Amino acid sequence: MKLQLFYTPDIMPHDKAYVLSESESKHAIRVLRLTEGQLIHLVDGKGGLYVGTVVDAHPKRTAIAIEDFKPNYERRPYYLHIAVAPTKNIERIEWFLEKATEVGIDEVTPLICEHSERKEVKSERLNKVMVAAMKQSLKTYLPTFNEAVKLTDFLKKEEAGLQKFIAHCADGEKQYLMGRIAAAGRYVILIGPEGDFSASEISTAAEAGYIPITLGAARLRTETAALMACLEVAVGNR
Repeated sequence: MKLQLFYTPDIMPHDKAYVLSESESKHAIRVLRLTEGQLIHLVDGKGGLYVGTVVDAHPKRTAIAIEDFKPNYERRPYYLHIAVAPTKNIERIEWFLEKATEVGIDEVTPLICEHSERKEVKSERLNKVMVAAMKQSLKTYLPTFNEAVKLTDFLKKEEAGLQKFIAHCADGEKQYLMGRIAAAGRYVILIGPEGDFSASEISTAAEAGYIPITLGAARLRTETAALMACLEVAVGNR
């Protein structure tokens, strides 16, 4: 049987037994038809991979005996934070979160900018999209999805050791992201709305230490640009 992961965010490294949630139990027993004695893999979203055996195949509360725990499973050597303006069509941001989770990302912050068409973001559905993508792509880390914040407030945050970039389409000198990232680093990349960042936002970001970058000659949609940034960071760390 193909490897399947079950999301168990409250499991602890010292646990020797665990009971799946009702939704995960239903999937395990009704959909995958797991039975007593079968191997099962659990992830906590924080890098922990748990290997266990089904001891009670109940469709509402499947009981697992935990046999092995692997911390920091397949941890990537870099940390990536994408701060992106949410699109008017929320399905396009769902698409980005799904693909970015598969490629590798650690943190996402929705940015409210001068040209933003969407000012509010409901995180519950978006977190479910990332959980599904994490399980499907056999990863153990669930990206952090932050509350939406105004760009001006985001730029006031300071964190040591970050490489900071802003991707925009305005005229001016810009560098290619691939040529700027330091391997095994910590990065934060700003991606603007459909109408791009305003001139004042670009200037304020530059004053805050963000390096202007280009993601190529084509004019990309917001969610495409955000995913392109994830891909370039991933390739740059191979």
